[in-house]
Parts: sequence; structure tokens; C-alpha cells
Amino acid sequence: MRVTTDDGVRLEVRSEGDGPGFVLLHGFGGAKEDFADHVEMLGRTHRVVTFDHRGHGESDKPADPEAYSLDRLAADVGQVTDALGLDRYRLLGHSMGGMVARRLALADPTPLDALVLMDTTPGPVPGIDPDLVEFGAEVALTEGMARLKQLQDELDPLGTDAYRRMLVERPGYEEFQARKWAALSPVMWATMAREIAHQPEQLPLLAGLSLPTLVIVGEQDEPFFERSHAIAATISGARLVVIRDAGHSPQFEAPTAWLAAIREFLAELAPVSP
Repeated sequence: MRVTTDDGVRLEVRSEGDGPGFVLLHGFGGAKEDFADHVEMLGRTHRVVTFDHRGHGESDKPADPEAYSLDRLAADVGQVTDALGLDRYRLLGHSMGGMVARRLALADPTPLDALVLMDTTPGPVPGIDPDLVEFGAEVALTEGMARLKQLQDELDPLGTDAYRRMLVERPGYEEFQARKWAALSPVMWATMAREIAHQPEQLPLLAGLSLPTLVIVGEQDEPFFERSHAIAATISGARLVVIRDAGHSPQFEAPTAWLAAIREFLAELAPVSP
């Protein structure tokens, strides 16, 4: 289905299964299919909602940079859940999706039953040079995404042994990554890359959250590893799970361990009132 936001952007949304709502937000450059391997299993106990952020996948790609920000993406989550009639739901955010989930939870945790923050940060990503981000943004806008992809592949900012193993061992995985990249808006990429690099540090604010929280990080995901530990140490009662033999996308790289951690966390939550 498509959900049209208050600024006219159409978001491609999928809703499967039955039970409490469980909304999964993909990361920067990702797509709703990043969780497709697990939707059937999660849908046995939850109504699983995935969608392409604006500028990604099958969703609209506005040409105006003002149409993109972490706060705008957080507002989109609320409009998707409203359209689906979800007054309360559990929320997972991966990487940039985790930044969106964090902002949403800090702004208004009322609709949230629980929070899963996966391979993400409470502020700027450590080790990412803002000048290099600015250079990449200019390349995206002036030379195009194909040229940017060449530069990204040379730098390999999130490359891990686990990711490289997936490229070899999983048929079609490299093509899947290429399709996601080809669907990205250069305006979105430039705008969001800049905001992610310069976003404010919000770790101290997380101490005020009282939601049941699971923090997940792949053991090889160096830019996000220590920051994930800091998030878990700051949110009262948060649980940290480090996924072995995984990098930035443990749902692909160590799927059994990832799914087990998610299902155990969800099973321990209080039942949702009808």
C-alpha cells in the first residue's frame, strides 16, 4: 500500500502478520526489504510494518532538500502508523533508522511500547570525516550516484569481513545492494549525509527514557560498537546484545542470532491492551 504524508510524499508500505504492531526502520541507503528474511517469522506474533523512507526504494523522491531531515523521517513514521491504525507499537531502527527512532522516542514516547536500536549512534558517527561527507554530497549532486558509488567502494566505510562474506556466500546479495543504491535520490543522499554527520549529540537525553529497550550491534561494526555500548549504559534497564560474526547488518550476516535476540526481547514485553 501507499501512504501519502502531509507534504504529499507517497511512501511504499508493507504490513504483514497479526498482533501488536512492530515497525522496522531501515538505514541510510537501505530499503524495506532489508528485513524481508524475517517478516514471516516475526509476523506470527506481530503485525510487522516496513516501508521505504522517502528518497529510497519505491517511495517518492522529492527534489527539494527541505523535504529531508531526521525529524521529517520521524514524522513519516507517525503518519504511517496513523494510516495503519496503530495507536501503540514496538519500534526498531537500524543505523539511520535508529537515529530516526531515537528522535521519535525523545520527542514523544507515548505511542511506543518498546524500542530496538540496532547498529546506530546517539549522535555523529565516530570516525566519519565531515569534510569527506561534504565531498561525497557534492559528488552525488554534480556527478551522480554512479560516480559516488565508485568512490564509496574504494573507501569501503562500513566494509567488514561479515559483509564481504555475504557478497561471496549469498547468491544475489551483491545485486540486491546494487538495486538499493540505484533507487536512491542524490538529493536525499546529500542532504541526509550532511545531517547525519552534523547532528547534535543526544546521549545524555537518553537517560530520560523509560521504555523497554534492546540495543543490538554486530561485533565487527567498529564505527557503531562503542556508541551502542554507551546507549545501552545510558537508558535505564536497556539490554545490549552483541552479535558475533556480524558487522553493520546482523539481520543478514548472523540471521539466526539476530532473530533469536529480537524474539526473546519481544516475548518478554507486557501484553498489549486491546
